[in-house]
Amino acid sequence: RMAGVNFDVAINFNIYFKSIFATVFSGARERWTFGRDRARDGVWLAGNRHLPARPRRHTQDMFLEFAEALGVDPWPLEWRLAITDEEREQQRQFSERLGGRRGVALVPASANVKKDWPAERYVDVVNAIEHDLGARAVLVGGPGERETRAARAIEKASSTRPLWMMGDGVRRLIWILYECAAVVAPDTGPLHIARALNTPVVGLFGHTNPWRVGPYRAYEDLWIDAYTEPGDAPDPSNWTPKLGRMETIDSRSVIEKVERALRQETAHDAGGSGASLERGGVDPPPRRLEGRS
Repeated sequence: RMAGVNFDVAINFNIYFKSIFATVFSGARERWTFGRDRARDGVWLAGNRHLPARPRRHTQDMFLEFAEALGVDPWPLEWRLAITDEEREQQRQFSERLGGRRGVALVPASANVKKDWPAERYVDVVNAIEHDLGARAVLVGGPGERETRAARAIEKASSTRPLWMMGDGVRRLIWILYECAAVVAPDTGPLHIARALNTPVVGLFGHTNPWRVGPYRAYEDLWIDAYTEPGDAPDPSNWTPKLGRMETIDSRSVIEKVERALRQETAHDAGGSGASLERGGVDPPPRRLEGRS
């Protein structure tokens, strides 16, 4: 597929062996990779330009090093997610289904079962959202068998049936998560889409390090960090997965974070932060969706 296409520069953001092939087959004159200090599996051998050695940081910061190496100033960062008129109509219909209540999206599973929070613990969260917090619980995610099974189990065990919005399509997730007041998710794609939309994120972390892969420079007060050892300072350089940590997260802690997230969302609606992310800053990007014909 790449034969006959002339590339000037190839940028390999990956650190694993699977990324070598595209880097080499690009035939680019400049092939950028992480250096031996951060890449694995000999990935650096596929490149002829390497980022300078540096401690591991948040993954987004590491990616931005490529832009800086190429002389591109990436700041300020903006997430310009657009939706079509047809998608905006679907969003309006979804808003009507919320019945005037604020939606709280729950992502029951990720692509890696080790990152998942036990499905049965979402039940208490759903019940609290519906009965105590006056909001509407919304199940979101892909069409996979495992995540659908988890969502069905949550739906069946909850005292009030959550709104079912499971299904395929990243674009569909964009307008759903934008319309919601908060999102509860393990380390998976919807969590980062929500962060790009400035929708408060209750991130559930135990298997992976939130200081390395969590919502970028936002919502640290909403994270459940079961990864960092008690008393230890956050260390974004630690990438080692930790087994059995997701199971240590209790429902009450998540409910408290959801309640805090809903307070933050209310403050935002009343005139909170609306700035894009500046260099070194911690403000979320504008909470907006751009229209597209």
